[in-house]
Amino acid sequence: MASKPAVSSLTRAFTRPSATATCRCHRTATTASRHFSELSRATPLSSSNKRFRPTILRYTQPSVPRTPSAVRTIFIQTEDTPNADALKFRPNHNILPDNFPSSFLEYLSPRSTLAPPHPSPLAAQLLNVDGVTSVFYGKDYITVTKDSATPWAHVKPEVFSLITEAVTSGQAIVNIVENKTGEEGQGSSSSEAQASYAPEDEEVVGMIQELLETRIRPAIQEDGGDIEFRGFHDGQVLLKLRGACRTCDSSTVTLKNGIESMLMHYIEEVKGVQQVMDQEEEIAMKEFAKFEEKLKMQKGAVPAGTTGKGSLDTVEA
Repeated sequence: MASKPAVSSLTRAFTRPSATATCRCHRTATTASRHFSELSRATPLSSSNKRFRPTILRYTQPSVPRTPSAVRTIFIQTEDTPNADALKFRPNHNILPDNFPSSFLEYLSPRSTLAPPHPSPLAAQLLNVDGVTSVFYGKDYITVTKDSATPWAHVKPEVFSLITEAVTSGQAIVNIVENKTGEEGQGSSSSEAQASYAPEDEEVVGMIQELLETRIRPAIQEDGGDIEFRGFHDGQVLLKLRGACRTCDSSTVTLKNGIESMLMHYIEEVKGVQQVMDQEEEIAMKEFAKFEEKLKMQKGAVPAGTTGKGSLDTVEA
């Protein structure tokens, strides 16, 4: 019986801790562990003030304004003309400068490409192509005329290359220089200011020029050529065809059936139309006429006889 009091006293000595004491111990342990974990993560770099912490920024390349590409593309369109030996090239680029005093320029020889007042390096290169006989500049097109003996397959590739190089280089196709001699090195419509006519025909000439400008010239330009007014005398209108129309076989038909009939229909003072030729063209036409006459004489002559002993026309038995 003496052992029971001893057990009870021992039980009272080791009583279970209360709930309040348990919570207090748990908070103390949690606080201690959190403090310990913060101390374990602290480093000299992280323990410093945040405003002095080094930061790494993402590198961004400075934007550079883009400039348009200097490479130029060109598309050259070709158009046939009524003249089989003339071809029209449209490079989608102005050929004559803005505010140019003439509606066209025509180069008939290498010398004319260097002479004032409008020399052209491109025309000089084109006339150096084998077979090319003349170069004609319109406002936005180039008409190249060749001789009938040279096929276009031999001319077109080189013409394409020269025009493309001239346009893409950005250099002036037509230069303007001072004309000290007073002579026109190239054919142009500026010579219309020197057209000859009587003072009393000034009103009639005005109507002729207006009709040429509004009705006739646009149609001829579509065919790769142009027309030049040279004068008016005794009811006859003096005109000169240029470009592809200059050497076209149907130029006479164009003058008579087209231009002459229209002028006579609208202007009663007009009695006819005549084509004017320059001195060089007249000389060339005379030489060509002599050559044709010589050919006719050779064809009409009786060939020398070949009969005789030992010839091909006799057979010996």
